[in-house]
Amino acid sequence: MKSIKFLLLSCVSLVLSLFFSKLSAQKIKRLDGSSIRFDQLDHTIKKLMDTAKVTGLSVAVFNKDKPVYIKSYGYADLTAQKKMDTATVYWSCSLSKTVFAYIVLKMVDKGVINLDTPLIQYLKKPLYEYTFTKKTRGYQDIKDDKRYEKITARMSLNHTTGLPNYRGFETDGKLRIKYDPGTRYSYSGEGMYLLQFVLEQITGKDFEAIAQEEAFHPLMMKNSSYVWQEAFNKDYCVGHDSLQKPYEFDKRTSPHSAGSMYTTINDFSIFFTALLQKKGLSKKSSHEMFSPQVPILSKQQFGPDALVDDKTISNTKIFYGLGVGLLKTPYGYAFFKEGHSEGWGHYTIGFPEKGIGIVIMTNSDNGESIYKSLMETAIGNVYTPWYWENYTPFDQKQNKGK
Repeated sequence: MKSIKFLLLSCVSLVLSLFFSKLSAQKIKRLDGSSIRFDQLDHTIKKLMDTAKVTGLSVAVFNKDKPVYIKSYGYADLTAQKKMDTATVYWSCSLSKTVFAYIVLKMVDKGVINLDTPLIQYLKKPLYEYTFTKKTRGYQDIKDDKRYEKITARMSLNHTTGLPNYRGFETDGKLRIKYDPGTRYSYSGEGMYLLQFVLEQITGKDFEAIAQEEAFHPLMMKNSSYVWQEAFNKDYCVGHDSLQKPYEFDKRTSPHSAGSMYTTINDFSIFFTALLQKKGLSKKSSHEMFSPQVPILSKQQFGPDALVDDKTISNTKIFYGLGVGLLKTPYGYAFFKEGHSEGWGHYTIGFPEKGIGIVIMTNSDNGESIYKSLMETAIGNVYTPWYWENYTPFDQKQNKGK
């Protein structure tokens, strides 16, 4: 009897050994044609997280337009010693904007809205006459600046409305148009929210209902929403500061197209696959989304240097499409999108001509510091403009401290 039991255990051990050996031997193809084994990437990620004190991270790597590696690391909540997994819900921050753009383009395909029709033409009364319950909403501040009448859906999606990122960041908290609409790239959540408001007026539906109908249900993203769902309470992560202490978590009850989406690495990988495979949109809308709409000339994306141009239209490699940034590379245009707030750092980039991409989601203020090393290792992406993105690699931070 003992010999039979020993034989069975030996067989199980052999099967498991062969399984894990095969798994570790699997490889990810990089942009330059080289490859990296799963176990090598796994080791690198763990080492980077430990060195840079990244609390939790989820990553998905894509080859041939589909995910080949999805894994989560570290802690969803360090204080509670709660481990991260691929079903853990993240606050996606500005990754919300790319899903929003996809939704808008689906509605363009249906004839609900046109990219180049001024948004006010869809309203039954002047924009400034609409009332809002929140003081941080409404358009009374720009009533006398008639430039708002020029703003279109295209401008909202390519960040050329001239509106600020968020009026709450302004010294007086007031909304104003900073640039003539359509003339300059200037990152704007306010522009996205204006378009959301108009869509809600056109359809008579809350944006969460629109998002479920146009994106989450068709793509079977069952754990994604622009408002907090009761089901998310069973497995979600909180953001952590640079000392790995948790921030207060915000469970939003109002949908905000620019930044309130909750999702998982599993769900967002489904969406990213749809982008790579250009599924769900007409050929025309897909072309619009991934075509350069406006050149980006600024020294950095945010901060004082966002107002300083150090590029020209002829030599810049950074552009914006609709809902995504575009980067000129030796492998064609790559599309990218970031997500950032206190305790959160996310980054995605896809190379459609190669069928290669990566999604990184972190619940740590230190997360962005490992992007460069992680992406170079995983897919050979050496093209993301780290300085323009306001990302400082951890090794540079350490050298500055010496």
